[in-house]
Amino acid sequence: MFAKLLPIVCAGAALLAAGQAVAAEHTVQMLNRGPGGAMVFSPAVVHARPGDTIRYVPTDPGHNAETIAGMLPAGVSVTRGAMGREFVLRVSTPGVYGVKCAPHYSMGMVGLVQVGTADANVTNVRTAVDRTPPLARRRFTEMLARLR
Repeated sequence: MFAKLLPIVCAGAALLAAGQAVAAEHTVQMLNRGPGGAMVFSPAVVHARPGDTIRYVPTDPGHNAETIAGMLPAGVSVTRGAMGREFVLRVSTPGVYGVKCAPHYSMGMVGLVQVGTADANVTNVRTAVDRTPPLARRRFTEMLARLR
C-alpha cells in the first residue's frame, strides 16, 4: 500500500516545492526623499505574482506601511505595519493593492502592488483614489497609468 502512495506523495511534494520556488520577494524602501520627491515608497509600483512577498523597509522610524480599505481585491483584509518596523505583505489574491504610510498619507506617501492582472478590482481602486488626499490622488493617478 505504501509503495502505491509514494509516487503520489512525491509528486505532491514536487508541486509544492515548485510553487514556492517561483515566489519572489520584492523590497520597497520607505524614504523621506527619493524618486518622485519627498515621502515616497521606492519603487512606488510593484508588479508581483500570487505567492510573492513585498517587504516595506523603513529608512526612518517615522514611517509605517499599511494597506488601504477600498483599494484591495475582494476578500483581502486591511493589514497594518508598526511604526518604524518592516511591514511584510504576502499577496495571494490577484488584483491591485493600495498601500500608504499613515503619518505621511496626506503628503502622498502611497504605493500600488499589482498582483497578476489589474482587471479584478482596478475600477474600485480608481473610485477610491478619488477620495484620497490631493497629493496622494495625484501620485496614485500617475501609478495607475503604470499598471499592466
